Amino acid sequence: MASVGLQFQASAGDADPQNRPLLLLGQLQHLHRVPWSHVRGKLQPRVTEELWQAALATLNPNPTDSCPLYLNCATVAALPSRVSRHNSPSAAHFITRLVRTCLPPGTHRCILCLTNAAEAVRLAARIVDTPCNEMNTDIFLEEITQVGKELGITPTIIRDEQLKTRGFGGIYGVGKAALHPPALAILSHTPDGATQTIAWVGKGIVYDTGGLSIKGKTTMPGMKRDCGGAAAILGAFRAAIKQGFKDNLHAVFCLAENAVGPNATRPDDIHLLYSGKTVEINNTDAEGRLVLADGVSYACKDLGADIIVDMATLTGAQGIATGKYHAAVLTNSAEWEVACVKAGRKCGDLVHPLVYCPELHFSEFTSAVADMKNSVADRDNSPSSCAGLFIASHIGFDWPGVWVHLDIAAPVHAGERATGFGVALLLALFGRASEDPLLNLVSPLDCEVDAQQGDDVARDSKRRRLV
Repeated sequence: MASVGLQFQASAGDADPQNRPLLLLGQLQHLHRVPWSHVRGKLQPRVTEELWQAALATLNPNPTDSCPLYLNCATVAALPSRVSRHNSPSAAHFITRLVRTCLPPGTHRCILCLTNAAEAVRLAARIVDTPCNEMNTDIFLEEITQVGKELGITPTIIRDEQLKTRGFGGIYGVGKAALHPPALAILSHTPDGATQTIAWVGKGIVYDTGGLSIKGKTTMPGMKRDCGGAAAILGAFRAAIKQGFKDNLHAVFCLAENAVGPNATRPDDIHLLYSGKTVEINNTDAEGRLVLADGVSYACKDLGADIIVDMATLTGAQGIATGKYHAAVLTNSAEWEVACVKAGRKCGDLVHPLVYCPELHFSEFTSAVADMKNSVADRDNSPSSCAGLFIASHIGFDWPGVWVHLDIAAPVHAGERATGFGVALLLALFGRASEDPLLNLVSPLDCEVDAQQGDDVARDSKRRRLV
């Protein structure tokens, strides 16, 4: 990379105050040396915002520059990786000494949390930025397997003809024409003492041509970003588990390439989805809802989830409905709608609600020959809301659990680069299920609410309250 936020340089004479490590600020070509004594003096009382801002001001534009979480902790996250291997042996322990000797008690835990979060944002952004010739479904599965290996979790993978045999008609139908076959992958964290089961379901369309309802030459470029939901969930899952997630957490990845070929789904085809419902295809470019329908249905039927969150770059209309900076949230719970907005404000991944009204909107999917069509009859009737309702219909509008749909189509990128949007939102939204004090702090359920509820929360032995 061409620039760094912070770099430490240690010498062999580390014990000599005159030879203490130096803090280097700026780009690699124009680093500014700051004496360690000056840095220590500033850091001892508290981590000064001025120091971080000075480092941030020297950074070149970065793909995650527009992500507030990244801006807040990029320099902190850079610390461990920026200690040169050419430094003295003591350099390997320098960050630990910095934290233990200079920073307030407990700060090292915050730095670890921010480091994991920033690494997760960068992981998601890297996957979204990588073109499909390098990030096909096979390679995405390798990314999932690598995260699983790091966490000691073996992923469950169902793919290609197995999807068809086991009834995942949505994922199979979307991806069957591609060279690299579609897949459903699951990473499961099931700790002792868990009180509820949470499933995060991500849309992982590694490229979207639109299928036979093909996109135009100006709208197809950038469709490598259609895996943004799955990428964010992979990053958030990694960070959440590293910070100690106390409940059952399943990350469900619905992976496919919406390609054109002899086996491509045709408009008028009817697919049987995992929910048992039939879908008449009237637009092959409305494919994300098909793979997510299978994903949420699996989370409900096979994983027994109490809370299901699906995250997707689902509709271009989202950017019109809630703008470039706010993701859209659609949920069957008013409580969780408020929680999403609060979590977004606290972490910087902003969220704004969509209209939730299945009794008026779901009729847009009426079909004469199947349970439903996959695209709306009237594109002027809140299409982003309707797209989310299609997904919800495959777990049922009378399902007693919490369902949250997050459409991140616009904020997943800024210009031509990915932002890693969604990672911070999930970490903040589910902060109360974490052992990490910083994630607890940014949770929608704050300490004041805990204090007010008092014994009522303590008596709730069956389920931890997240909102």
